[in-house]
Amino acid sequence: MKIQSAEVIVTSPDRNFVTLKLTTDDGLTGLGDATLNGRELSVVSYLRDHVVPLLIGRDAHQIEDTWQFLYRSAYWRRGPVTMAAIAAVDVALWDLKAKAAGMPLYQLLGGASRTGLLAYGHASGKDIPELFDSVRSHLEQGYQAIRIQTGVPGLKAIYGVASNATAAGNTGKRYDHEPAQRAPLPAEEDWDTRAYLRHLPGVFEAVRNEFGADIPLLHDGHHRMTPIQAAKLGKSLEPYDLFWLEDCTPAENQAALRLVRQHTTTPLAIGEVFNTVWDYQGLITEQLIDYVRSAVTHTGGISALRKILDFAAQYQIKSGMHGPTDISPVGMAAAMHLGLAIHNFGIQEYMKHGALTDSVFQQSFTFTDGMLHPGDQPGLGVSLDVDEAGKYPYQTAYLPYNRLHDGTVHDW
Repeated sequence: MKIQSAEVIVTSPDRNFVTLKLTTDDGLTGLGDATLNGRELSVVSYLRDHVVPLLIGRDAHQIEDTWQFLYRSAYWRRGPVTMAAIAAVDVALWDLKAKAAGMPLYQLLGGASRTGLLAYGHASGKDIPELFDSVRSHLEQGYQAIRIQTGVPGLKAIYGVASNATAAGNTGKRYDHEPAQRAPLPAEEDWDTRAYLRHLPGVFEAVRNEFGADIPLLHDGHHRMTPIQAAKLGKSLEPYDLFWLEDCTPAENQAALRLVRQHTTTPLAIGEVFNTVWDYQGLITEQLIDYVRSAVTHTGGISALRKILDFAAQYQIKSGMHGPTDISPVGMAAAMHLGLAIHNFGIQEYMKHGALTDSVFQQSFTFTDGMLHPGDQPGLGVSLDVDEAGKYPYQTAYLPYNRLHDGTVHDW
């Protein structure tokens, strides 16, 4: 089974997506997600100009050899652009292999370890009443676990709050009939860590009082705190029994998590901006985190993330794979198949794509009673309508950024 052609498809139905389509000499096609939110065209060039010429004529069955070839032969290793490109090839090859075998991909990964994948959704609000409405909406949709994000008094726009003017860029959905964050420059948001630290514990107290103790609640700190601030927040949230506190501090400084860990028993999730096992090595061996947050799309594909999660399993660390709407349906399907197969699955982030995205990518997965399943079609269970994709050309789009009250650019 030789790779006969490789096509990089860029489409922007509800937001920008980059898809690699491999076709073999016996007519099978495989899809891989190469979307790098806000920097999509850098991966397009990497694939078209540097990777695709290397793929033609290769044996599509040799997944591990192809992965090692693309990683080691480039000399310049790691980084989000390189690893997203490798991930697209890897996932497309797994899709091809499973289709050739006539099996859903999870069967080739060892078979199902569970009947479904617990998923969490994103509830948010500018204030407590709006947040409560969002939580109720997610419960009505069937979610059994919910991420809580809220506005902070005195701040105009905050990441993760859907009703903020800039928040559409974080959701992939359209608000007031306007495209999500499609603009020539990123939007500016404001930030005040001390105000946030004062406000957030009361939000979780209100949510627990309203909705009870049983619902798993999550929160994303989005890299905005120093280590001691993160430790303070983790400790102050302990009474509300969080499922996890995500990205409490920039984890490039892995030693920072030692300080956080010393001061709180709130579970920690890290890694959505990580790209290889080297980003995790100390965090895993020192047991400084509880959940691996990487996406298949940004971490070298199924082959690489499976190895990271097998490594993490030795330390009782579980998966929490990244899954917002900047991960295409192809990347989401890959995460579901991997999550169904591994033993140390924890939870799967899941945001519903928009109707236009669903018209471009046909999907076989199900979401029932808060549980995801990738379906039993051969391969990933996702097909791409190339003609429909062509209706939605790339549009410049950016995520927002932060400034403090004195004008200093802050972590976003």
